[in-house]
Amino acid sequence: MVRMRRKRMHCNNKELHNKYKTKRRTKDLDQIQHDLMPGNKERMLSIPFDEDLPGLGQHYCIECARYYIDEAALACHRRGREHKRRLRDLKDPAYTQEEAEAAAGLSTDNGRVPPFSTTGPQSLLSLRHKNTTAAALASERAMLPGMDVE
Repeated sequence: MVRMRRKRMHCNNKELHNKYKTKRRTKDLDQIQHDLMPGNKERMLSIPFDEDLPGLGQHYCIECARYYIDEAALACHRRGREHKRRLRDLKDPAYTQEEAEAAAGLSTDNGRVPPFSTTGPQSLLSLRHKNTTAAALASERAMLPGMDVE
């Protein structure tokens, strides 16, 4: 009978990987944007004392969804790179369900494209609208007599 190797087996243990992946999981950006709305922001900042949280739950960074031990640690965090990166990520609006369905090729309105909004990142819907209008303009130019098409 041969002994099995007992060391260096953590790389193939998927349960171990999933345990540590979910241990460090934080809120998603759309959940944080929901917390930043005016009614929710006051509710998140006025949390009652909780002995299980760092600093009794009184020093909370809403943008990063993290608790800190005291006000000095929170102020140090707000000057840091991680907080500033999160603020930059939160400036972009959250993706909607319609935008996700359009990216997957699904449409709920029988193929009609809703008008794109100019506020927010350039989405797949706005690119599709731009391409259809450019094709329509090119076909109109081709139909006009005496116009040189470049």
